[in-house]
Amino acid sequence: MQDSFLHKGKRKQLIAYLRRAGISDEKVLTAMNEVPRHLFIESIFEDFAYEDRAFPIAAQQTISHPSTVAEQTELLALKEGEKVLEIGTGCGYQTAVLVAMKTLVFTVERQKDLFDFSRKKLSELHLKPRFQSFGDGFAGLPTFAPFDKILVTCGAEELPVELLKQLRIGGKMVIPLGAQDQQVLYRFTKISATEIEKEAFGIYKFVPMLNNTQ
Repeated sequence: MQDSFLHKGKRKQLIAYLRRAGISDEKVLTAMNEVPRHLFIESIFEDFAYEDRAFPIAAQQTISHPSTVAEQTELLALKEGEKVLEIGTGCGYQTAVLVAMKTLVFTVERQKDLFDFSRKKLSELHLKPRFQSFGDGFAGLPTFAPFDKILVTCGAEELPVELLKQLRIGGKMVIPLGAQDQQVLYRFTKISATEIEKEAFGIYKFVPMLNNTQ
């Protein structure tokens, strides 16, 4: 698949839709307008790639709705050059958006098929994260901590404390929490070593966050 004028036109329509849906961070919208989402999914879904839909990818996982990607990214309040830890690389689309926003992305994926696919695809598009790891997301990447922002793209039943430890004072973590049938999207801001501010942003359905590697 190529990134044609038709694809680019559909992306502009998607960005207009996201604006109407309430996404106001122009850096997020610009990045999503640059990243060719159709290249991260199966070719049979290509015609629908810029609709606000989720699609199946390898390892029984999904690529999130564009509106979900936009909201999660906006909630991080990213600045150029910030260190971002992403838990759940998946097919690499969310990673690509973060890289396009000129952040330093450290990303972890537990599914080997997805790790291999995303590494190849991101390299082809010249949207390379600072570090890409095949590993357990619950462990994070303590070697590279602290991080300015942490984004978890899968739903955890309980807050992963180890990830909070890797967040700098003043940093933010966006994560869906709750049972597998539905989760609440939260933003945690680390006020001090012992104080965390929690905000809720509605109910979503994400694939579950799992231990170890596959």
